[in-house]
Amino acid sequence: MKATRSATRTLLGLFTAAALPALALSACGNADGAGSSGGSGASATDRGGGAGGQGSAQAAALDTARATFAGTGGQQIGSATLIGTPHGVLVHADLEDFPPGTHGFHLHETGSCSPDFTASGGHFNPHGTGHGFFDPKGRHVGDLPNIHVPESGSLEIEYLADLATLGEGEAALLDDDGAAIVVHQGGDDYRTDPAGAGGERIACAVIRG
Repeated sequence: MKATRSATRTLLGLFTAAALPALALSACGNADGAGSSGGSGASATDRGGGAGGQGSAQAAALDTARATFAGTGGQQIGSATLIGTPHGVLVHADLEDFPPGTHGFHLHETGSCSPDFTASGGHFNPHGTGHGFFDPKGRHVGDLPNIHVPESGSLEIEYLADLATLGEGEAALLDDDGAAIVVHQGGDDYRTDPAGAGGERIACAVIRG
């Protein structure tokens, strides 16, 4: 019996001696992993939320412009932020008091909404292409998808104008005569020149850098 107990103690001692370094390494690994995971989480939050840290620094380095929507009566009915990215211009708009339904939503060639919305000119089309996503010779730089306003009249949208830039090259929105965002009474059919048969202009916003 003594021999058995002695052998057992010897085996336990050997097991403990072998396990302690592994447990220590595991603890260090967990601590490092937790720190690393925490750092990753913070970075992901920063990148996703755009607040603080590296994400904030990157966002601050991007070109930004803004626009305020006016209705046909001159009333303010929304705003937009435009951010220049390596892949185009990200357009984020918050709209309110819009008529429910489908409406054409485009970038126009001139930064003016006065004396009326026709002052914004036609679609922004520096390359002289056809209009619309369904046109094999299209599309305009200013062509964007329709918006679909619910009964509440309020809508938040985010589109990438992937052919546009804010301030560089032929497709720059902030060139000498600027650009505007225009909303039409009806939807864009994505094929009819020059503007998709969207009807009257019901809102306009001058893009300002």
